[in-house]
Amino acid sequence: MILRTGLLSTSLLAAVALAGCDSSSDPSLNQTGAQPDLPAVNETLVPPMKIATPAGWNGQVPVAPQGFTVSAFASDLSIPRQMLVLPNGDVLVAEGRGGNAPAMRPKDVIAGIIKKRGNSSGSGGNRITLLRDGDNDGTPEVRTTFIDNLNAPYGLAFVDGSLYVAAQDALLRFPYEEGQTEISAPGEEVTKLPSAINHHWTKSLTASADGTKLYVGIGSNSNIGERGMNVEEERAVVWEIDRQTGAARTIARGIRNPTALAIEPTSGALWAVVNERDELGPQLVPDYLTSVKDGAFYGWPYSYWGQNLDPRVSPQKPELVAKAIAPDYALGSHVAALGLSFAREGGFGGSFADGAFIGEHGSWNRQDLSGYKVAFVPFQNGRPSGEPVDFLTGFLTGDGQTRGRPVGVAFDPARRILLVADDLSHTIWRVSQGPQAQAALSP
Repeated sequence: MILRTGLLSTSLLAAVALAGCDSSSDPSLNQTGAQPDLPAVNETLVPPMKIATPAGWNGQVPVAPQGFTVSAFASDLSIPRQMLVLPNGDVLVAEGRGGNAPAMRPKDVIAGIIKKRGNSSGSGGNRITLLRDGDNDGTPEVRTTFIDNLNAPYGLAFVDGSLYVAAQDALLRFPYEEGQTEISAPGEEVTKLPSAINHHWTKSLTASADGTKLYVGIGSNSNIGERGMNVEEERAVVWEIDRQTGAARTIARGIRNPTALAIEPTSGALWAVVNERDELGPQLVPDYLTSVKDGAFYGWPYSYWGQNLDPRVSPQKPELVAKAIAPDYALGSHVAALGLSFAREGGFGGSFADGAFIGEHGSWNRQDLSGYKVAFVPFQNGRPSGEPVDFLTGFLTGDGQTRGRPVGVAFDPARRILLVADDLSHTIWRVSQGPQAQAALSP
């Protein structure tokens, strides 16, 4: 795409002004749970766009429920994304930034400018950092670069003495010995991963309950297929990979951007958080939490939340839409869920004994900000069982600014802590049960 600078600037100013026009959302709509309210489609020339401006923490910390303590576990990282707690308690943090998709339309340029205003500063580390807090006092006494020179690492898994890393182009395996603080050997390629364009570059990863399979989430290469469906081959899917042979098969399709995967501990079932499509209005389409059913089609790009047709997609495929299933649980529209970790072994007890912690990175494509927090969805008998609860807040200041943006979450049952990666402030937050309640932050 070639645009003259003067015309581009004028067009951008006009388009940003238009983006603020029809920006209302209906607070009476309930967009969480198994049956979210879905308003009518509200397409505009330029969709409403607003992102929270970075403000910095300035010595403050996020807010947890009464009885919990929040502290900075690690800072000065290079865009921390997902985390993994090893059996000995060491914490691995994937740091990176990927993607190379060119803008196609003027609105893509505008969206890029809007999103850049709220993005993490600096370049991604393209590495795995190890943090060791042997005495569990909240201050790591060891911090090392565990694996360096990776291609936008994101998903992490550990099975039977091997560490698996989902980079943006391949699934890699590294041999691991308990207690080691660095791996210098190159990773063994288990299988290549789709990496053309990489509009959605993050490759989520988890291992099956029995450890024989690995699951990788692969996002779409566009919002709704506007780049052509030829570049969407094996995109918006979840792969099941044989850990020994690397053989892969697609177990779910039409799942637009499965940004985090995890195994629900009581059932052993695979679950995902998924970012849905944009530009249908501030309250369409809800991002969601769902079990990943083998053979399921979740609608993208032809339909959303089951068989609700997306009017922008042509030609339609009614035979596919007829098979589309609705996700299990809506999280709200445009919350940008990027983290998923289940409470295990009794969790924190009480209201937080059984359920899913979800890192919500926060919206950019609606005027009233949504997400920017860690939510908790209660479970019972392996299924969601109630309304979501705000577990970690205080990221938004109340005046259109944000101190941070949550990404990955990791619950450690041995130490009864929750770790939260904040890629805006380059911090890992540690939430533990403590004698003092967290005071609410002032705007």
